[in-house]
Amino acid sequence: MSKQVLIVDDSRVSRMLVRAFLEEKRPNWAFTEASTGQEAIDLAERETFDLVTLDVNMPGMSGLAAGERILQLRPDARVVVLTANVQSTVRQRAEALGMRFLQKPITEATIERLLDIVGL
Repeated sequence: MSKQVLIVDDSRVSRMLVRAFLEEKRPNWAFTEASTGQEAIDLAERETFDLVTLDVNMPGMSGLAAGERILQLRPDARVVVLTANVQSTVRQRAEALGMRFLQKPITEATIERLLDIVGL
């Protein structure tokens, strides 16, 4: 079954890597990309996503704030924070909001862990 995925990161390279590794593992899925938290929220207001990956440190709104709003809009979405910001406070806040947490770098193994933790 096809899933809808939203990849949110201000780094175009990071978005491309996440997408490439996910497409390799799940070629039937549909992918949408956003470069800011606000863009991600705007998309989530119009579309339903099964999986959302979020960087934390982005211009404007943080990934945590965007993820919190996306989960309010789409409570069934699986949201994974995928970031180089490994502070325990960031991890704890993500988990308290109902998000999963994975540390960059974005590798095939990281994406395999992501798919395992979200069960897709």
